[in-house]
Amino acid sequence: MEEALRASAALTERRHTMNPGLSPLGERWIPRAPRCVASARRFVRDIAVDWNTAEGIPEIAELLASELVTNALAYGSPDVAAAGPVRVTVGREGELLVVDVHDSCIMVPRLRRAGDLETSGRGLAIVRDLSRNWGWSLNPYGKSVWFQLEAWP
Repeated sequence: MEEALRASAALTERRHTMNPGLSPLGERWIPRAPRCVASARRFVRDIAVDWNTAEGIPEIAELLASELVTNALAYGSPDVAAAGPVRVTVGREGELLVVDVHDSCIMVPRLRRAGDLETSGRGLAIVRDLSRNWGWSLNPYGKSVWFQLEAWP
């Protein structure tokens, strides 16, 4: 219990600051419901199309956003009743399209190797393989999992 209190205090002391080089293009809050994954996918794809990203980027951004939102809904909070909505933010940092998915859980994402016959467990590997970079960060309100795509070369 004492360790959990120390971890909570350390997390509260951290300040979540947005990268000053990131220009926000859009933000959407979605309810914690599997039916809303399609809405999040369309949101990210539409922004990529509207901002005239390179060929193929809207489809890749849509796929990767789908993986992160699905993970946020499936694993983002062990206590679904107390969990808040999932926030999807799309921004631009130079030539990079940055998509950030925030949920209220502080459990960090775990990249794993799925067996040949498993039907899940490949999402973060897909994000890793198709993005320029990806990662996660903790903040006082949960965590953000993000990826970057070279969208304006």
